[in-house]
Amino acid sequence: MAKSNDSVRPFGMRDKLGYMFGDFGNDFTFILSSSFMLKFYTDVMGISPGVVGMLMMAARFVDAVTDVTMGQIVDRTSPSKDGKFKPWLKRMCGPVAISSFLIYQSGFANMAYGFKVLWMVITYILWGSVFYTTINIPYGSMASAISADPEDRARLSTWRTIGATLAGLVIGVGTPVVAYEVVDGNTVLSGPRMTVIAGVFSALAIVCYLLCFHLVQERVEVKANNRKLDAGRLLKSLAVNRSLLGIIAAAVLLLLGMLGMQGMAGYVYPNYYGSAPAQSASALVGSIVMLVICAPLASKLSAKFGKKELSMVSCAFGAAVYVVCLFLNPQNPYVYVGFYALAYVGLGFFNTVIWAMITDVIDDAEVKNGVREDGTIYSVYSFARKLGQALSSGMIGALLGMIGYTPDTAFDPGVTKGIFNLSCIIPAAGLGAVALTLFFIYPLSKKRVEENVAILERRRSEV
Repeated sequence: MAKSNDSVRPFGMRDKLGYMFGDFGNDFTFILSSSFMLKFYTDVMGISPGVVGMLMMAARFVDAVTDVTMGQIVDRTSPSKDGKFKPWLKRMCGPVAISSFLIYQSGFANMAYGFKVLWMVITYILWGSVFYTTINIPYGSMASAISADPEDRARLSTWRTIGATLAGLVIGVGTPVVAYEVVDGNTVLSGPRMTVIAGVFSALAIVCYLLCFHLVQERVEVKANNRKLDAGRLLKSLAVNRSLLGIIAAAVLLLLGMLGMQGMAGYVYPNYYGSAPAQSASALVGSIVMLVICAPLASKLSAKFGKKELSMVSCAFGAAVYVVCLFLNPQNPYVYVGFYALAYVGLGFFNTVIWAMITDVIDDAEVKNGVREDGTIYSVYSFARKLGQALSSGMIGALLGMIGYTPDTAFDPGVTKGIFNLSCIIPAAGLGAVALTLFFIYPLSKKRVEENVAILERRRSEV
């Protein structure tokens, strides 16, 4: 139920800005990992791309336990004076930032191969499977407690996307400019510079988390779930939840496409096109697309046509753009940037409304089961996102290995042509599969969402 205290300020811009800073903080480490960790460990630390990819996928088995465990902890925690969810931001911002920084220690580049692999495994598990989980699950679940109004939640989803976009802008534009250097005519990643960059981003992540903590207010009292944990019932309810399964599949495929674009950018621009500035330009253009086109229009278009309907069409468009790019094979890096920007319009609409779609899934589960489990459902979704991230990195690492990529062959013509092909095929396949998944599996059309909102409003008015 909503808090009735008259002293509680109404939902407004302060909450939207605060929620934006939360994902800004998240993505200072998440986007850095998805965009540069594979490149760092292959080119700086000298570890096989297949080994890095295997770690990222294997870590997801750990997440299967830690994510759902954290979701249960959140659901079973009683609200404090600061709320039920946001205290976790203050508690865990330091550990998640420090563990991210430790991943990028170029000073160990000359250590034994086994030591470097062990260091990578320990620091990556601590960051992604432990500390990031303890801050991301409460943060994502918090939207339901900030406001009960579906339109307010859609606005929070938009502002969360703005935060992620701004983080992507800082990381995607700034990092290539600073991190790359030209050695013997080739554009290569500098290990010491990456270490400094990781430290700066970790410090900024802490600042963003604390801003979120102080700006956001939880207005809806989400009581602790005191029902005895029945793992069988929980697994069964999740397994038959078509809306959850649909959004999970779509999220995994979206990340395969989106992170495939971001991950391959670290190879296609410096290796195929020989242009680190073009990589910065692509990140800048992608951010402009999100801030100028997707963020302002997503709420309006989804209100008119529906979130599912908008996402399905836009992802199909993004896939088609990359198919055209593959066949045209542009030789100018900035023409390729243009294709990147057009495709980003396609994925950007879905990426903007997806957080509001999660609250739709939570509402749908409450309609069916009579129990609200924000933390548990969000934790399952968070695990799916991490799985998508890992599959993307693992897939990129495996495919790079298949085309013969190593630090020694990185600029061979046959290898660079393979890099270009992968940079188009991966996002085209991912975005096309998202559109099909939303069409055939995800059931929450505009009409169904509106029916669920009406049912829950009627139930709460009867309490």
